[in-house]
Amino acid sequence: MTSPVSMIPAAPAADALRYFEARLAFETDCWDVHDSLSRNAADFVLLDVRSPALFAASHIPRAINLPHGKITERRMAEWPAETLFVVYCAGPHCNGANKAAVRLARLGRPVKEMIGGMTGWADEGFAFATGKDS
Repeated sequence: MTSPVSMIPAAPAADALRYFEARLAFETDCWDVHDSLSRNAADFVLLDVRSPALFAASHIPRAINLPHGKITERRMAEWPAETLFVVYCAGPHCNGANKAAVRLARLGRPVKEMIGGMTGWADEGFAFATGKDS
């Protein structure tokens, strides 16, 4: 008997490898961001793209608040062109991180989305910061 899982066969291993490697070029997860921050990694800038009010209420430590609508060439000139930006928003139900990633990519900036956003961070049990500064 075929289950709903195996009803459509899995992709050949070479196709799966290309697909999953490509996904990792576009996204990272809460665990990797937390681990990097705990090691004081300085090879990316973490952007919380939600509203200033939501950011002040709770955000990921060391994140910078930059709502996706405020991502402009002039604003991004504060960082070197090769700076990797990691964007997040509320969680899987929010597309703000996607909007931010589009804006950054249009400006020629390296970008990854932190999948899960605030919801994923909470699910991992990681601490939040409060206030308008990280």
